[in-house]
Parts: sequence; structure tokens; C-alpha cells
Amino acid sequence: MSELIFIEDLPGGRHRPGPDERRQVDCRAAARSVPEVGRGKRFLIKTYGCQMNEHDSEIMAGMLREMGYRPAGSVDEADLILFNTCAVRENAEDKVFGEIGRLKPLKRRHPELLLGLCGCMAQEEKVRHFVRDTFPYVDLVFGTHNLHLLPELVVQAMASQETVFAVWDRPGQVVENLPKLRKEGVKAWVNIQYGCNKYCTYCIVPFTRGRERSRLPEDVVAEVEQLAAEGFKEVTLLGQNVNDYGLDLGTVDFADLLRRVAKVGGIQRVRFTTSNPWNFTDKLIDAVASEEAICEHVHLPVQSGNNRILKRMNRGYTREAYLELVERIRAKIPGVSLTTDIIVGFPGESEEDFQDTLDLVREVKFDNAFTFLYSRRPGTAAARMKDETPPEEKKDRLRRLNELQAAISREYHEKLVGKAVEVLVEGESKTNPDVLAGRTRTNRLVLFRGPRTLIGRLTPVRIVEAQTWLLWGEPVSLMREVSG
Repeated sequence: MSELIFIEDLPGGRHRPGPDERRQVDCRAAARSVPEVGRGKRFLIKTYGCQMNEHDSEIMAGMLREMGYRPAGSVDEADLILFNTCAVRENAEDKVFGEIGRLKPLKRRHPELLLGLCGCMAQEEKVRHFVRDTFPYVDLVFGTHNLHLLPELVVQAMASQETVFAVWDRPGQVVENLPKLRKEGVKAWVNIQYGCNKYCTYCIVPFTRGRERSRLPEDVVAEVEQLAAEGFKEVTLLGQNVNDYGLDLGTVDFADLLRRVAKVGGIQRVRFTTSNPWNFTDKLIDAVASEEAICEHVHLPVQSGNNRILKRMNRGYTREAYLELVERIRAKIPGVSLTTDIIVGFPGESEEDFQDTLDLVREVKFDNAFTFLYSRRPGTAAARMKDETPPEEKKDRLRRLNELQAAISREYHEKLVGKAVEVLVEGESKTNPDVLAGRTRTNRLVLFRGPRTLIGRLTPVRIVEAQTWLLWGEPVSLMREVSG
């Protein structure tokens, strides 16, 4: 049987903090206290899920770098492999287990290789038991609440002959001074809030990320100022529900923070995600409309267009309230890009209910939509609801929804052909190093050929070809007309 170790049992007597404790921890010092551990070794982090997980991976990479590790290009080069996981959908979990299973022969050939599973999946008790029983060659399992103790956990895993399980059942302090190894030098993620209090019936995030905790505004602004000093041009403020930022602080709200970040010199673009429609305030709309640095793009998950399903989801708003909010946003922010999330096949959803969702998509005309088949998550309220819709019918609904949204997205893009748009050039295209890629203020992906000296700059690009999910363009020397 694998060894079950919680963080209090580690050397040094570190305790699990109480729910109201807030203190700053110098995690750089913790990482640097064991620099020899990773010297001459390489690490690989495989990341699944949302932007929050991407940012968590940047933090873990930063700590590993300060321990002496360097990034590996493949699993064969790595001395430490971490799976930073997502628990939102079952297929994501299955993919992780499949990849861990395929590493068994590599672990057998290289027993000194450290394998770790972390992130949201690790917070689930059933996952920990499954790993213990099925993958005894995994060396380390830790959750979302104690990520900042990675250096100590790596040392513990190296010394243990059994799997080290180090999972806090609830969050503790908001930890600052975390080193980060960011992948890009143009745009950056900045966490402003952790956890969620909404308990949508389909969502496991409150159970894996804990209650809402906000970072202090001065800490957020200081991080953004440091990013500006390092040459970053764009920041995206992250939270499970950024609209709730500051509720636990009592002295500041998200609109206030957004304005402060938008005024940081050197930062040319500010984005944020994700917002819950039920508390997207007029004050927040005004902040987006009036601050030049804040991009005209709002990601506003609707999930369903039917009031009965919205109530079963515990979303906290009606179809009518959502449509009224869309009207207010578009009235105050001309040219705003609206994107959304939609779940198809929620328990109890009828064809008539689904038609309400299609009608809402036709009415709002989202610029883009991230669509998903409902995935049952044990422990959530929706997992106990009757679900009698055949999988084939759910897949057909998803197909129809995707076809509708693709047509709308293509229509938006066609209207931009011949126009010049302002593009922040992020780097090479992921598929062709001879092509540059960037995004408009409204978050549209633009590809074009041009000199690498344009990377990191705001560049006018004239659109010459529209595709459903991206645009092709060519740089222009003077921008006479800016759209998109």
C-alpha cells in the first residue's frame, strides 16, 4: 500500500493554515534552499484545462528552475514529469490516466525518474485511491492548495520508497512571492482570485479550488508593474469568477482593480476571465468602456438559453436577464466582442429546451462559443439528477450548435476583409515558423507574414482572407482605419 503523507508530516513541522489566515511566504527562498536537488536535471509539466492551470504550471516551473532544474523537450529527456490536471470533464481525467499508464515502461527503465500528479484531479478522493491502487509507480500526488510547497514535496518524494500524497482538504493562505517561468514575453496571466462560491450544480471547481480568496490589490498591481518593467505588453486577470474579486476584502471590487491595472504604464492591453453574468455590474461595464487599455472583449458564459435548465444549473440568472445584460454591454462598449460557454445535454434538457439555446445564440450572435457535452462529475448536485437523453442525441445537438456558431463566427470575419486591425504580435505561428501570429483587441487570431522585429509590437494588419476561426492579413505601414 502506498504511503499517505499530509503536508503537516513533512520535516520542519509546517502546519495546515486556518481558513482565515493570510500571510506572505517567500517561496523563492524555499526553492533556493535546495538548489542542488535539480542541478543537471530536467523537468516537464503537462498541463490540462483552463488558464488557471496554465498559470499554475508557470509557477511550478519557476520554483523548479530555482531548484536548479531546466525544462526538458520530451518525456525521454525529463528527470521529473508533472501532470497538472483538470477535473471539469471526465474525458480530461481519462486522458491523464492514459498518459500516466503509457509512462510505466519508461519508469521501469529509469526508476530514478520522478512522476507527479497535481492540480484539480488530485483534490478528488476517488482519484487518489485510483492512483494508489493502479499507478503505484507515481511518486508524488499533491493538490491545488499547497502548490507553493513543491520544493519540499519533491525532496520528500525523492527520499520516499512509496507514493507521497500531500493534499490539503481546504485552502489556506493567499501566497505571494511565487517565482514564475512564463512561456511568452509579450502577454502574461495574473491571478487575482482563487476558488469559487457559486456551486453551479454541474461544476466541481468549488470542491477542487475551494472558497473564493482575493489577492490584495497592491500585490496584483505590483506584479503587473513588474511585468511591464520586464517588457510584457498584455496581461489577463484570472479568477474562477473575477466579478467576485474583493468581496472577501470589503474595501475594493473588481471594477476598482481593473481601473488600477489599466493605468500601469507600459501595459497596452488588459483582459480578464471569467465573469459570471449574474453580477456583471454597470460599474464594471463603465470601467471596460472608459479605460483605453482594457480590451473590448467580454467572455460571458451563458451555459443554456432555457430558464428551467438555468435554474437546475443554479446559475443565478434568467435568459431574459442575460439578454438584457448583453444589451447594456453593447450599448456602452461599441464593437465589443462577446464569447461564451454552452453546455449541451444537461440532465433533463429536452429538445425544446435545446431549441431555446439555439434561439439565444441566434439572437446574441456571439463572436465565438466554447461548447461542451455535459460531463457527469461525482460529488456535484447534477450527478444525482436523472439523465435520460441518449448520448447520440446529445452529440447531434452539439453538432447543430457548432454549425450555427461556426456560421456566425465566419460572418463576423468576412466583414473584416479589406479592413485594417490593430494586432499585438505574440510570436511565431504554432504551425509555421515563417508566419507571425497575434490577436486583435477583440481577441481574434490573425496570421500574417512579416519580420520578427514586429513581435511584441502593436501592428496594423490589413485582413485579406477570412476563415471561420482565424484571419489572414498583411502588415500595413499606416493604419487609416482600425476595426475588430
